[in-house]
Amino acid sequence: MSKEKSTTITSTNHSDSASSYISKALVHYKTGNYPKALLSYEKALEIQQQSLPPNHPDLAYSYNNIGLVHDSMGDYPKALLSHEKALEIRQQSLPSNHPDLAESYNNIGVVHNNMGNYPEALPYYEKALAIEQQSLPSNHPDLAKSYGNIGVVHYSMGNYPKALLSHEKALEIQQQSLPPSHPDLA
Repeated sequence: MSKEKSTTITSTNHSDSASSYISKALVHYKTGNYPKALLSYEKALEIQQQSLPPNHPDLAYSYNNIGLVHDSMGDYPKALLSHEKALEIRQQSLPSNHPDLAESYNNIGVVHNNMGNYPEALPYYEKALAIEQQSLPSNHPDLAKSYGNIGVVHYSMGNYPKALLSHEKALEIQQQSLPPSHPDLA
């Protein structure tokens, strides 16, 4: 067996192992077992760091997922660090209007919102919305989510007219993009 072939097989095995840990983590996350989800996501990240370049989008995906788990566990400082790392990698590896960047900005906004840092959350939500407006159809559900998040922040800061406008825009998009029986329209 040549050295090249051996390296390829090892790299593929690493990728498969990371994918298996990610799948395991997702099940743990969806069932509310956050500590086990975190361990599996961290193991996947460790494997990816050994086998991928430092600005590979898969690393950002793992940091993003680790951030989501920390957020769900109420560990907001760690969530923020993970989401900021995901954003940093995505800024290096993706076009400036890529929807994954919007996801990172949104997630940083969510953490700030959960911490009660509403003025800090708002520009992240607005940046996510701006990217989504460039990269997604005008009736995409992600735009509704961003308008809704902006509305929540405005409401929390006492900016009720702006909150109402944002929520009305979110509802308008949801009515265009979701079936009438969808729970978000209830």
